[in-house]
Amino acid sequence: MPAKSKAQQKAAGAALSAKRGETKVSDLQRASMEMYHSMSEEELEEYASTSHEGLPEQVDED
Repeated sequence: MPAKSKAQQKAAGAALSAKRGETKVSDLQRASMEMYHSMSEEELEEYASTSHEGLPEQVDED
């Protein structure tokens, strides 16, 4: 499932970086931290690899 916004794609990239040990988990913020704990590396990779083209900056959650 691809990311629905640029913010979601960016958060997934940060969480993926922490999951791989490239950055500190303590450096993660809200959405990234939630993604880090709830998603697998494969899921994060899929979200993080989504192209920015055509994505809105943010999407309101319902």
